[in-house]
Amino acid sequence: MNAEVVVYGASGYTGKLIAWQLAERGIPFIAAGRNAGRLAAEMAKVPELDGARYECVAVDHDEAALTKLFTGRKAVCNVVGPFMQLGEPVVKACLAAGCHYLDTTGEQDWMLHLQRNYGEAFARKGLLLVPACSWMWLAGQLAAELALEHPGIDTLDIAYMADSNTSVASTMSFLRMLTREQYFLEHGALCTWPSATAYPISIPGVHRVLDSLPWGGGGEPVWYANDPRVASCSVLVAFRNQDMLRAIVALLVDFEQKHRHLPVAEQEQITNTLGNQLVSSEPGREVPARNRSIVSCHGRGDTGSVTVVLRGNAPYIQTGIFVAEAMRTILLGRQRGQGFTAPAAAFGAREMIAAAAAAGQLAWEATPV
Repeated sequence: MNAEVVVYGASGYTGKLIAWQLAERGIPFIAAGRNAGRLAAEMAKVPELDGARYECVAVDHDEAALTKLFTGRKAVCNVVGPFMQLGEPVVKACLAAGCHYLDTTGEQDWMLHLQRNYGEAFARKGLLLVPACSWMWLAGQLAAELALEHPGIDTLDIAYMADSNTSVASTMSFLRMLTREQYFLEHGALCTWPSATAYPISIPGVHRVLDSLPWGGGGEPVWYANDPRVASCSVLVAFRNQDMLRAIVALLVDFEQKHRHLPVAEQEQITNTLGNQLVSSEPGREVPARNRSIVSCHGRGDTGSVTVVLRGNAPYIQTGIFVAEAMRTILLGRQRGQGFTAPAAAFGAREMIAAAAAAGQLAWEATPV
């Protein structure tokens, strides 16, 4: 089968959701990973793949093997994390093979690493390098882009609220990113959040004040750091399950006291171990009536302001939709830009909102104040 799209890490929780959404759009794909048996078994668990055009391909996790697999394809979505630990061979292989690169990372340091070390090389080849084409951190960017449609807005205060269980890979990724430097944008400069510190925030439509964390800092400050429209941008993330969030804060305080002095490689091993202790098996597929989400952006200018609220459900399923819609856009040749590019810039904010809304996953409103 001559598929032009590769989902690398397709057997994981998010990979299966991306496969489902590709099948919904009739897009043939390669489901790639290290274990052929596991790939076939996990794909068989997705009922929407019955009759879909895809092929399971086992490949070693090294640049040469991945380059061989990617050659002749148009785009790869990398779903193998933690990305700062495992992503480099995939990026190098995409560059060597001449493929557009997307991923579903939540790791801000990985995004900065891609921008600094690979952005120009991808741009020279006319290729997109698009990390975090996922609910975190694309949903916040969608809200921000709606806010920026209002003249004079230059400050973006973004908040997420989720009510879903995290996958195994996501848990390892968020624990490592919560122990790295976490940046927000303040008057054009990237500034660092204090470690192991929770912030009370109010979420539209929720009466309770919820504790939140920077959750690694978010992708939005990275994307807007060089955007002339934006001076300041910050991101905080709350969960309806406040007991879980408080437990994570306690874990982070303990990490600062016991492990901060260790070499980074040892710290990464510790966060991986802690992640596997917290979540050792994949959750079930999200249910819209249970797993609801809110993303809000307060946009401010000198005198004007606007509040944008995205009310949605099933953030992991939204991630599948965003990636599949991005792949459809690439296959149609309608992508925008080259090199390191934010997903809303590459594939269109309004287009991404429309795709999630058409699936019943998202509604939004913008209220000037």
